[in-house]
Amino acid sequence: MAADKVKIAVIGAGLIGPRHARTVLASADATLVAIVDPLPKTGALAAEIGTKHYLSIADILASPDKPDAAIICTPNHTHVAVANELSSAGVHILIEKPLSTSVDSGKDLLAHLQETGVKVLVGHHRRFNPYMVSTLEAVTSRSLGDVIAVNGLWLAYKPMDYFNPPGEWRRAGAGGVILINLIHEVDLLHHLFGQVARVQTEKTISRRGFEAEEGAAIIFKFRSGVVGTFLVSDNVPSPHNFESGTGENPLIPPAGKDFYRIFGTRATLSVPDMARWSYDGREKQSWHEKLASQELAVDREDVPFVLQLAHFVKVVRGEEKPSCTAQAGLAALVVCDAVKRSLELGTAVELQPYDL
Repeated sequence: MAADKVKIAVIGAGLIGPRHARTVLASADATLVAIVDPLPKTGALAAEIGTKHYLSIADILASPDKPDAAIICTPNHTHVAVANELSSAGVHILIEKPLSTSVDSGKDLLAHLQETGVKVLVGHHRRFNPYMVSTLEAVTSRSLGDVIAVNGLWLAYKPMDYFNPPGEWRRAGAGGVILINLIHEVDLLHHLFGQVARVQTEKTISRRGFEAEEGAAIIFKFRSGVVGTFLVSDNVPSPHNFESGTGENPLIPPAGKDFYRIFGTRATLSVPDMARWSYDGREKQSWHEKLASQELAVDREDVPFVLQLAHFVKVVRGEEKPSCTAQAGLAALVVCDAVKRSLELGTAVELQPYDL
């Protein structure tokens, strides 16, 4: 007998909430019971997609539409309070990154979630991106040999209306490019190379004048011995970012330009063109020899949000373990916190071993 559909509510109707809602609507294994948000425009969105609208979490929890699970898409600084309220009522949660805006509040949330026993998935959906699936395979299969170094880029231009109401919270410290964008990259770096041992940074010039940082140059040292450099900025015109490179976000035009280069003892891989450069088939490995190039296979039909939702449903049903646990979500926050501290102090920051 087929399992009952998982009843899901989407909490928050900002930039990402509607996308989650439409993904749930298209699922054969989940049903969208409501969107929860006090903003007046949410009623129109709910009517447009044919679901109910509740003004608060308390309202939906007290209603006949109480969900089995919820997807938290509220502003960063509200994630902990929203997660606490839902999990206290026994509602399983997919919580958009970041898990919280401080390491201490993240630790408190983890302790609370362990007490409630609800299922938790952190929304680092890029783990499901087909380009990253192929990249992880290249790394773990040792197709590149021993990974020595990685170079990463996330640079784009966010217009001023991105920071205007109701998004004015993005002007504050929790709304900068580190907790909104770099945290995704840190999770992928964890996914590929494991724990970070040390970070060293330099801040880019601030042109907006907000509390939120606009960018940084970062050096990562991983416990595995891998070293990496990363440039991040949300205030420069650039096609060198994950969204433009992979084309996964329908709101951002695809450009197909590279955002990662991974250097190994056997080969180098650039992403997302998935070009693997090596001396395979050559008489010897030398800079005097011509490099051979091959394009690694990618299943471009896979849609990360769809795959993440299907996985979340299985997590709720107890059929799969979370691909990105609350501990892994906190680990990404720990590294981003170290990046922010390095920017403030102007020195390297050492990290103690942490859970992934």
